[in-house]
Order: sequence, then C-alpha cells, then structure tokens
Amino acid sequence: MGSRLSDSASYAHLWGTPEARAVFDDDARLASWLRILVALAAAQAELGIIPASSAKAIAANARAERLDTDAIAEETRRTSHSTLGLIHALQQTLPPDAAEHVYYGATVQDLTDNWTVLALRDTGSLIWTDLRRLAVGLVTLADQHRTTLMPARTHGQPGAPMTFGLKAASWADEVTRHIERLDEGRARWLVGQLGGAVGTLGFFGEVGPALRARFCARLGLADPHVPWLTCRDRLAEFANVLAMITSTMARIGNEVLELQRPEIGELREVADPDTVGSITMPHKRNPERSEHLDTLARLTRANASVLTESMVQLHERDGRGWKAEWIAFPEVCLLTCTSVRMACELIERLDVDATRMASNVADGGDLLASERVLARLSARLGKHRAQAELQRVLGEAQRHGRSLPDAVKAAGLLTADELADAIGDTSLAVSEHAIDHVSSRVHHLLTTLGDEWATSR
Repeated sequence: MGSRLSDSASYAHLWGTPEARAVFDDDARLASWLRILVALAAAQAELGIIPASSAKAIAANARAERLDTDAIAEETRRTSHSTLGLIHALQQTLPPDAAEHVYYGATVQDLTDNWTVLALRDTGSLIWTDLRRLAVGLVTLADQHRTTLMPARTHGQPGAPMTFGLKAASWADEVTRHIERLDEGRARWLVGQLGGAVGTLGFFGEVGPALRARFCARLGLADPHVPWLTCRDRLAEFANVLAMITSTMARIGNEVLELQRPEIGELREVADPDTVGSITMPHKRNPERSEHLDTLARLTRANASVLTESMVQLHERDGRGWKAEWIAFPEVCLLTCTSVRMACELIERLDVDATRMASNVADGGDLLASERVLARLSARLGKHRAQAELQRVLGEAQRHGRSLPDAVKAAGLLTADELADAIGDTSLAVSEHAIDHVSSRVHHLLTTLGDEWATSR
C-alpha cells in the first residue's frame, strides 16, 4: 500500500485514472526530464554552444533504463538539490568531455517547469477527450428525453413542469463552455521555459533567445519570449479551469444523487452486479459515482487555490510557491481526469425513470401550473396585482385543502375555460429549441476543434 490512501492498490482508482497516473509517476517524470535534457543539448549543438558529439552522446545515454534510480534518489537526498542526483547519474554514463555538457547553463526550474507544461499538455489532452465524450453523452440524453416531463425544483421544492431533456441540455451547455475554455487557453498554457539563473539567460549571452526558441520547438512548446520564473498565472489559470470543470461534474453528480432518493426516484445509477451498497443494510443502492464527483470537486478546488496562491512570489525565484506546485499541480490533474471519466460512465449508464417523473408531476397537481395561471391572469390584472391575488387565494386554498382550480374559480379570477386552457398549456417548444441549440453547438465544436487537444490548432 502506498504512503497515501490515494496511492494505495485498493483505493487509487478513486483519485486518478491509469492514463493520468502514467503521466505523473516516477518513471514518466524521469523519462520526461531526460527528454528535456536531450532537447536542450540538441538545440545547443545546433547553435554551436556544445559539440555535436556531446549532444549525440547525451541523446544515446539519457534513457531511464541506463540510470540507477536508487542512486539518483540517494544523491538527491544527500545533496539536498532537486536535480543534482539526475545530473550525476547521467554524467556517469557519458565520456568525460560529453559529461561536462549535461544540463549546460540551465537551472532546476528550466527542467521542472518544462516537465510541468508537458504534463499539462498530456493531462489536458486526456480531459479534452473525455469532455468531448461527455458532451456527446449529454446531448444524446437530452434528445432522448426532450418530451419527458418532470417537476422542476427551486429551493428543493417542486416548482413547475419541465423536461428532463432540458436539464440534461443545461449540463451539456456548461460542458461545451469548458471545451471552449480549454481551446482558448492552450495557446497561453503550452509555453516552454528557459530562463537560466534569473531569467536573463546570462550564461548564453546574445544567443540565448535563439537557443530558447529552438529548445521550445524541440519540445513542441511555444517560445514565451519573456521568462516566467515567478509568473505562475498560466498554471493557476489552467488549475482553476480544472476546478470549474470538476465543479460542473459535481453539479451533475449532486443532481443524480438527489433525484435517486427513493422518495423522488427519478434517476438511478446503474451499479455493477458485484457492487455492495452497505454491509449492514443490504437493500441499499448507493449513488457511488455521483457522490464521489462532489468529493473530487472539493479537493480540486482546494488544490487550485494553492496554485492561485503560488502566483504571489518574490523577485526572480521563490521556492515557496514554486515547490507547492509540485504537490498541488499533479493533484488537480489526477482528480480532474478521474472526475470527467467518472461523469462519462455515470451519464452513459444512467437509468432515467420517465414513469416516476410523470407520476411526480401528477402528484404536484394543478399547483405546478401556477406560473401559467399567473401569466393568464396578469394579462387581465397586471403582473403584480395578479401575483398578490393568487398568493392570497392559494394561501387560503392550501389552508382549507382546496385545489388551485377550485380556489381560482371561487374567487372569480378566471373562468373555467380560461383556467383549463392555462393548466393544459404544456408547450415544449422553448425547451426543444434549447436542446436543439445545445446539440448544434456540440456538433460544431466536435467537428471544428479536432480530436487532439495539443495538436488540433
């Protein structure tokens, strides 16, 4: 079992997907760091800063299987330096002349910031793919239930009839905005780093900007042109977009959790046959996925807050906020990947009880038509006078157990025909228009933005 519950063999699946963990585990990080060192040496060789033979030797030996990872860890602890263990381990695999050109003129942050951006790119791509999948699942659900009536609820109480399709469309609409945010943000976020000691690239002199451009290009990242050693807004922005994404997943999850309550019974998670709801109450069918989406969102928001705090840094390097990112950034990525994947599974296997929804509308009786009755009466009395009259009449009716039609007719506010027309008005045109609009938006986004987030623009 790992040192954290989120790393344990039993519980890790709740806090990260296999694909996301493969981005952040020790082997992946080491491989990425080595790739960055190879790119740096190659760019330096192209500009004549180091010999081509050194760059070639570094490329040939910068492989995780050739390095003693235990020795790297021990050297890191001994020197209390973040990357010196890696430097020494790689140097030991090289001829003496090439060994001098490992990590030539770079600093720790040049390595770790580029690794962070590469990890951002990889996890952003995972989230992009699953958000697209979720958007399709939601508009499919919305279309399937475009005429499925259910009670809309405000402040936890039945308000007026709506369709479940409109509810699902509102979820899909929010997801499309997250897809747009990822699309708009990637040009800002996928930016490399090469600043040297204090951002001036003083080690390289006038050739520094050209080196940075070539280095970033080799990593598939944009040239920032300006060092961002203590400018952490890019990471904070990305993290807060992820916090918003997981909050949307929690909104969906909380709705499923609430509507799965037996006294409402309109939605149900489809549980796997081996799933056990309770070891003491065998009848229970717990909403495991929808409940966990809220947990994931809380943790993501907390870690995004840490990354926002990291924007406040001193001078040209500040280890306090920068090193806090080493913990918080992987967490927001792992949690978000898990959240969106879990939401996909929830929606694709959601059991919608249209019969129970209709029954709940019927149980609400004619009171659920009060908005339409108010609209009809407002044309005669004016909106505010009509509202005051209905409030008074319906208050008395509820105290005496009378129905809305009886109370309104007894008060002489509307005729029987007018009242029947208002109560029977269940036009779905507005809801269907909204569903069609969202479906069109999703189709447009999926066909114009491309499948691959990091390379689609």
